[in-house]
Amino acid sequence: MSSPWTLDELTEQELDLQFDRFDNDTAWELGTRLVSAARAAALPVVVAIHRNGQRLFHAALPGTSADNDAWVERKARVVARFGHSSFLIGEQCRAKGSTFEETMRLDPDVYAAHGGSFPVTVRGVGVVGSITVSGLPQVEDHRFVVAQLTEYARETTRTHSL
Repeated sequence: MSSPWTLDELTEQELDLQFDRFDNDTAWELGTRLVSAARAAALPVVVAIHRNGQRLFHAALPGTSADNDAWVERKARVVARFGHSSFLIGEQCRAKGSTFEETMRLDPDVYAAHGGSFPVTVRGVGVVGSITVSGLPQVEDHRFVVAQLTEYARETTRTHSL
């Protein structure tokens, strides 16, 4: 698997897609946006949004299973532990010629550095949670989350900051 992004580009995504605030209403808006976009494209995904250890949003679309829920949790734990997207962390390990499992020596039943979990970063605060998708190949999970956040940022900057 080859990433379509460099490590610098993945880092830049995280710098660009930050929030001025992130509350329960923001989680609902984003969650329903991701679900609507996934339904429109007939994507079999689970969408979950966490903030400070609390799940604020969860939806499982047709074609998913409990395995996708487990992937969501494992990927979100990577964001919570390392403060970066699950894909970036996995790519950093691969760039060193290793794997996440070999490099970090963490239980793979608890952590998964595969694409699809993106940090919820509040400017001036730091990472407070994650937005996670599971059900597609990892590059596509990551691409989907970033595309939806990018579109949300474009729309919200017309009225207020992300």
